[in-house]
Amino acid sequence: MFIGYAVLAVLLALGLSASAAMTFTRNPAVAGNMTKLGVPDTWLPWLGTAKAAGALGLLAGLAVPALGTAAAIGLVLYFVGAVVTHLRAKDYELAPALVLTVLPAAALVLRMASS
Repeated sequence: MFIGYAVLAVLLALGLSASAAMTFTRNPAVAGNMTKLGVPDTWLPWLGTAKAAGALGLLAGLAVPALGTAAAIGLVLYFVGAVVTHLRAKDYELAPALVLTVLPAAALVLRMASS
């Protein structure tokens, strides 16, 4: 189970790091999507920080199981919030947010199973 967690954690951390960087730099695609959903521009640094912290936490979870567990829980909550935000804005392009909810949930299960 640990190998599965390690692979998923590294891949998810890479994706989250890229997403955090695009959020911090206010990439037009990210900023435009956030605006469409009604997310204030002032929230972008906080959202980018949450993604970056989640990525670091997943990687730290390779050595400290509690950090990996906490990061996975935080990321699940983050992306559940993203799904809710899409639904409240009546934007039904949910596939990316749903996938990004399931992946940290899988990482959580794998991290807990390997402890």
